[in-house]
Amino acid sequence: MKPIGYWLNRTDQALTGAMDALLAEFGLTRLRWQVLNVVDDDPQATDATVLAVLAANARAADLTAAVTAVLADGWAARPAPGHLALTEIGRTRLAEVAVRVEAFRARSAAGISPEEYRTAVTVLERMTRNLETGAGR
Repeated sequence: MKPIGYWLNRTDQALTGAMDALLAEFGLTRLRWQVLNVVDDDPQATDATVLAVLAANARAADLTAAVTAVLADGWAARPAPGHLALTEIGRTRLAEVAVRVEAFRARSAAGISPEEYRTAVTVLERMTRNLETGAGR
């Protein structure tokens, strides 16, 4: 059996590759989509919010580039300096993307019961907290 780190890396690569392919027709990547979701979830979103929420997902430079891209492509705008909001067209397009992402999630979890999924996430969360808090040192 391969160790968990191997499967974590493979899973993340598979998720990113499949999501990037799915989102390409919308001019998005997984990271840009994640940025848009942060902005959609927080009406007071700022660049700092995006960096904080997605810090575990990518380097700050990559997040900044993703913010720049969604602004340039018209998905989001700056209602005030440093703030981000979806444009009307961005909100409409993100709803279209959500339909595809929901189908993607169902496909990626095929054959996995809701209980198995919850267990997997709970175990990964616990492992992360153990390592981040220095447990077991």
